[in-house]
Amino acid sequence: MELNTDSSLESIVTSESTLLDLYRVLRLPRTIEDKMLRLIRQNRLAKWFSGQGQEAIAVGCAWALEDTDWLLPMHRNLGVWTTRNVPLRPLFCQLMGRQGGYTNGRDRSFHFGLLEHHIVGMISHLGAMLPVADGLALAAKMKGTDAVACAFTGEGSTREGDFHEALSLASIWKLPVIFVVENNGYGLSTPSAEAIPIEHIADAASGYGMAGEVVDGNNVVEVIGAVSRAASRARSGQGPTLLEMKTFRMRGHEEASGTKYVPQELLENWATKDPVVNFRRHLVEKGGVDESALASIDAKLTAEVEEVAEWAITQPAVKSNREKEVSAVFAPVVLGDVDALDDGPQSELRFIDALSDGLRDAMQADNSVLIMGQDIAEYEGVFKVTKGFLKQFGSERVRNTPIIESGVIGCAMGLALEGFKPIVEMQYADFITCGFNQIVNNLATTHYRWGSSLNVTIRAPFGGGIGAGPFHSQSPEAWFCHVPGLKVVVPASPEDAKGLIRAAIQDPNPVLFFEHKYLYRGEKGMVPEGTYTTPLGKARIARAGNDLTIITWGVGVRWALDEAEKQAAEGVDIEVIDLRTIVPWDHESALASIRKTNRLIVLHEAARTAGFGAEIAAEVTEVVWEHLDAPPIRVAAETIPVPFSQSLENEIYSAKGRLPEAIRRVLAY
Repeated sequence: MELNTDSSLESIVTSESTLLDLYRVLRLPRTIEDKMLRLIRQNRLAKWFSGQGQEAIAVGCAWALEDTDWLLPMHRNLGVWTTRNVPLRPLFCQLMGRQGGYTNGRDRSFHFGLLEHHIVGMISHLGAMLPVADGLALAAKMKGTDAVACAFTGEGSTREGDFHEALSLASIWKLPVIFVVENNGYGLSTPSAEAIPIEHIADAASGYGMAGEVVDGNNVVEVIGAVSRAASRARSGQGPTLLEMKTFRMRGHEEASGTKYVPQELLENWATKDPVVNFRRHLVEKGGVDESALASIDAKLTAEVEEVAEWAITQPAVKSNREKEVSAVFAPVVLGDVDALDDGPQSELRFIDALSDGLRDAMQADNSVLIMGQDIAEYEGVFKVTKGFLKQFGSERVRNTPIIESGVIGCAMGLALEGFKPIVEMQYADFITCGFNQIVNNLATTHYRWGSSLNVTIRAPFGGGIGAGPFHSQSPEAWFCHVPGLKVVVPASPEDAKGLIRAAIQDPNPVLFFEHKYLYRGEKGMVPEGTYTTPLGKARIARAGNDLTIITWGVGVRWALDEAEKQAAEGVDIEVIDLRTIVPWDHESALASIRKTNRLIVLHEAARTAGFGAEIAAEVTEVVWEHLDAPPIRVAAETIPVPFSQSLENEIYSAKGRLPEAIRRVLAY
């Protein structure tokens, strides 16, 4: 693939005032860079990621697109923010970590978004925002707008899975996305040639059936032309484009890194291609612009940046308190419906049918709810939870995806930023590991860092008991309980399956909804026929008792209830607390039960080591120690992978068989 040089100055500007405007927006990020580098040398600023020499890419992309198009920049794309007219005072406070910045000191530099400016910032896991652009673009298609999403990444992160998953999804769904690769020569210190086996990354476009171009990333006119062509293709329904912007990083990965590993002749060669200097010269020599007009712009920008930077650096350090920081982790919840109905008609349903009813009710009530996943449409999901959904709701809202767990979760984030309520079905909870980064680093942190709610529900069929072996039987709920910003829900009854899924879909935070495969067709119960929600974070007393409390969730509730009935015949009165939600878990109900019974067993199917039961036992010991007549006991699986053989699972791995002995021990203490 050859460099495309179809653009000309005349094709993108029509007057001298436009030329001067373009020069101004190109010169502004360089002026800020110059000031930041002076502050670094003066030891007045600790860290800076320089984009010097790459300004034409950020500025050109932002210039070429409409204000309603989405931009997803990286840490060297200061020009995106300045070209979109983000106010400099709070921006400088953000960059300097001062009071008044956009993240309130919770994250640095460009790790935030400004939805009012249609900018969604990065996280440090560099390829992660590319699938988010897919979601923003899909939202535009579903809303019937002509908006485009333009996502930036470096050449190094094109080796990451998210790059390929994002391109695959965008191409399959013909999404209006522009993928911009800034090939700046080095991934920190590793030359591109040592990490990428081809000369032009844009050649990858053909493998995804999309357009691709190699662009002179140091020529703002060429950048504007290429982005304009890509946007035109996107708006006309021709799908995504991959643009490789050839440029160079003139300074270190960050200032402390330096550039000693870069050959001097390479730096000297690229210095002659400086985008700001060359555009300025071009305006004077070919554009007929008077030198004095450009000098006036330079002087005004220097004075403005100097004043704002010196003001920002004198602003106070960020201050907060524990209550404010903790309350920022989750977006506030307002449920639209009532708790589970006590009156009115009920029907006996299997767990799976109640869950399907809850999903169906949510999709009927709200057109912004859609569901995505592997084989969920015509095939109706491997467990048939979405049976009949494609016929009822159509392919726009019941979407088969490729095998791209990370890509579809990132896409869901983009949809949520645009007001949709996406549901993602993991075919098995075991496969959630392939989307782990999107969940724990992207979804979970966004509201705390920059205040945007993310209404994403991830459904995950989990658990053993069906002889499915180590890759289709895991109980991974505890992995996510450690991550601030995620809610973790595990229903145990058909009534709760319906009520909790409705609550999860309404919740403005990312929710992981674990559905036990054994319960799908193995658990029946009475379920209200009306519309209701069961609030997250509220436990239920599944069985009242006085001698011992068992706290559990999921299939553990069935095990505990069955064993409690057996123990009742021996005169033992066991109370069973079904947590229903384990993040946040209902401390009040659990501790009230223990104050009554004075004994505790925590039961879960997952492996014992670092299982969530340890958290409950520790909290109980710390808070109600004086009420305990015996040490809390954890009953959990053996810490081994889930065996395929059902005899091995039942006799060695499973917690179920260890429950009677644990009850005997805690009562005999």
